[in-house]
Amino acid sequence: MEGSHTVQNDYESLDVHVGQCFGVLVTANQEPKDYFVVASTRFTKGEVIATGVIRYNNGKGAPSPKLPPPPVGWAWSLNQFRTFRWNLTASAARPNPQGSYKYGSINITRTIKLANTAHKVDGKLRYALNGVSYVEPTTPLKLAEYYNVADKVFKYDNIPDDPPSDITKVTMEPIVLNMTHRNFVEIIFENRETAIQSYHLDGYSFFAVAIETGNWSPEKRKNYNLLDAVSRHTIQVFPKSWAAILLTFDNCGMWNIRSEVWDRRYLGQQLYASVVSPNKSLKDEYNMPDGALVCGVVENMPKPPPPYT
Repeated sequence: MEGSHTVQNDYESLDVHVGQCFGVLVTANQEPKDYFVVASTRFTKGEVIATGVIRYNNGKGAPSPKLPPPPVGWAWSLNQFRTFRWNLTASAARPNPQGSYKYGSINITRTIKLANTAHKVDGKLRYALNGVSYVEPTTPLKLAEYYNVADKVFKYDNIPDDPPSDITKVTMEPIVLNMTHRNFVEIIFENRETAIQSYHLDGYSFFAVAIETGNWSPEKRKNYNLLDAVSRHTIQVFPKSWAAILLTFDNCGMWNIRSEVWDRRYLGQQLYASVVSPNKSLKDEYNMPDGALVCGVVENMPKPPPPYT
């Protein structure tokens, strides 16, 4: 990498998760010369370190051979998460997914708590959310919804908003949450396992307001950051911990919420949120393209008239 960038604070560390194992350390605000970029394993028993070099066009001198030790354990990352804040005094544009960046004053209309588990079904490993492991239907979810035959493909809200007391028994089916357009929703990711988790939400940015150890309860809301939380798309959930996000489902469509640990997603740790325009307005969602391919139960059905105008 080459450039003439100015960076800040020598040995200031930026924790970036690559998969779930690596952090990245960058150096900053020093004289132009060569600098190391250090990647070290995280949340693993053994430690592996790799280095790269940033070279500046006007740089003079080799990188310092002395490297700071990597942070140990995940408590460091949890504390770092709490330091990520918007600078509300700066007169700059901000992400505005809720219609107002004063998200702390918006009433919560629905709370969804998702607990992840791992169990075997017929002798094969499956990952689940609230006791249900996602499987892909033969008819795409949005296609079934567009053709008004969703009841032939999946059931809405087939997992409870609060995990059952016993989620050791796992069922396998598509998971679709029926979300009300523009409702302000609280989602709690509760990690009951000993491995770190990471979740991503398609189609939205959300406010990451809290990550704490233990189990979530409504009393935990007093610890939320309701002022200057960062707007993001992915959030980590540490072992035996929980994470809370707030957002408005104002983007119509069928949106995936999934584990970013790819084997977990593939083996069922994901779901979809369906957001339908109540006004059937083209301002909210486009109609299906005329040339779109169809399959499954709708393959031989006549195409419905465009629902959005």
